[in-house]
Amino acid sequence: MAEQIPDFDPAAIEALLTVIRDGVWFWHADTGYVYRCPGWYTMLGYDPHSLENTVFTWEKVIHPDDYQRVMEHFEQYVKGEIAAYSIEYRCMTKTDKPLWIKDTAIIIDRTADGNVSRMIGAHQNIDAYKRLSDISSREKHSLEDIIEARTLELSQLNKQLEEHVRKSEYYAMTDFLTSLSNRYSFEQKLSNEIARSHRFQQPLSLMVLDLDNFKSINDKYGHPKGDEVLVAVGDVLAQNIRQIDIAARWGGDEFAMLLPNTPLQQAVEVAEKLRLAIKSKLEQLQLTSSASFGVVELLQGESQTDFVRRADMALYQSKNDGRNKVSAGH
Repeated sequence: MAEQIPDFDPAAIEALLTVIRDGVWFWHADTGYVYRCPGWYTMLGYDPHSLENTVFTWEKVIHPDDYQRVMEHFEQYVKGEIAAYSIEYRCMTKTDKPLWIKDTAIIIDRTADGNVSRMIGAHQNIDAYKRLSDISSREKHSLEDIIEARTLELSQLNKQLEEHVRKSEYYAMTDFLTSLSNRYSFEQKLSNEIARSHRFQQPLSLMVLDLDNFKSINDKYGHPKGDEVLVAVGDVLAQNIRQIDIAARWGGDEFAMLLPNTPLQQAVEVAEKLRLAIKSKLEQLQLTSSASFGVVELLQGESQTDFVRRADMALYQSKNDGRNKVSAGH
């Protein structure tokens, strides 16, 4: 009689994954849930299960210079354009140091319409191998004297350049008055979030808001008072968003907020909370003004232009209904 193989309970499987050094992961696309074994966290310097179980966690640790290449490879695989998913790239550890990994995965289930339902893979630490390969590919010893002589000078120049680049990027992407994202920066992030929403089949909501009768504030009290109001509204938005949300000054007295992984009803509740907070803040400034909101959720296959247009239409509906309201677009 054949020997019977014993069943493994969940605790045994978890114990097995604990001793595996590679970062095994499971993605349930229909729920958005991602399981990562303890070895994945340890490899990147985190305590086991200390990060969110979503695809955002993976995206955030990918080195910025490798991100686009990884996403293109991922999309080619899930669309069936390539036969296998296997790619080498850098992940950022908890101490913000790059670590080379090899990422391999396979789709184990699809929905009836062909979308990915479940996927399993592993991140393998290949950092030592990559570094040794890099060293052996260069004539290291012949360059050491030159590098040592220039290290101090180059280090100082790099620090100055990094600071200049950091300031330039900040001013190019930030609204000078409110310190929120400016319109140029917001539209870039909007494009990325729309692509991410379509890629991972996750909800994405957009809200736009406009201050009611803002022109009368400038006319009555002057532009310095108007600027004070804009700064106050920007503070309210900044203090009431999650880390993954994006708030921006869209232009003039109009603001916008992007809410990843957020369905319409939840976004409407956030907008209502912000409406009340803004009204309260303006009352503290002894003003009777308010804000009107338009909220929409991204539709399947919808373009960026249509997404923004529907949000504007919802905002106009709030204005037409008497202002100081939240309207949801459909």
